[in-house]
Amino acid sequence: MKRMVTVFLGAALVAGLAWATPEDDRQAFVEYFQNRFPDVAVADYINGVYAIDPGAYEQWVQIEEFAPYELAIAEGKELFETPFANGKTYADCFPNGGIGIRQNYPYFDTATGQVKTLELEINECREKNGEKPLGYKKGPIASISAYMAFTSRGQVLDVKIPDDPRAMAAYEHGKEFYYSKRGQLNFSCADCHVSNSGMMIRADRLSPALGHPTHFPVYRSKWNDMGTLHRRFDGCNKQVRAVPLKAQGEEYRDLEYFVTYMSNGLVINGPGARK
Repeated sequence: MKRMVTVFLGAALVAGLAWATPEDDRQAFVEYFQNRFPDVAVADYINGVYAIDPGAYEQWVQIEEFAPYELAIAEGKELFETPFANGKTYADCFPNGGIGIRQNYPYFDTATGQVKTLELEINECREKNGEKPLGYKKGPIASISAYMAFTSRGQVLDVKIPDDPRAMAAYEHGKEFYYSKRGQLNFSCADCHVSNSGMMIRADRLSPALGHPTHFPVYRSKWNDMGTLHRRFDGCNKQVRAVPLKAQGEEYRDLEYFVTYMSNGLVINGPGARK
């Protein structure tokens, strides 16, 4: 009975009760998955579905020996270090020269009143230096982000919500999006990755939401390519037959803010490889 009450309380907190703080939400989120998969260590959720599927984990370990994202890391490093026409580089735009900072994204920028993601700031850096922006879902921006994530491996996710009502509104907006049903199939993000996590959908096992942002951008076998988190958001919307939203639009940035905060305390292990 105690375990049932705990699970119910965790589900209630993350469902959006007005009195729950973001940290209440995060702790309940973690507790929910601890109860759902009691044999899985919290730290292992950085491995996504492979944390809960031993057979798939063994296959994934073998894939990691010759990781398909290594070319993207190399390309991203070259792009990151190549000067713009004005002689500056991406390193001039970021704290610590852009090295080892992935764990601090996304963050709420009190100056502009919006959530800033790493990919958004990569393009802002380009435009500030007279370069054209890149596409947000794949291609060079995924490679640059992959390289920056690689330099941050082992760093602990530390997304903060400042004492600013606009920041809380962005967090709540992302949380609402996560739990709202949409599309012809009437599914929410949480339907697949919280309440049905671990279940099979055709030939695939649904991954747990905890740890999702830690390994992006990812190389997906389905794509035969690298993709950003917002590319994955788009794919999820399409799968439930909803209209995809604009990559790096407010909805997706706020969604990223919420789901990443839920994984605070886990370490960065991106870029990753997934089916």
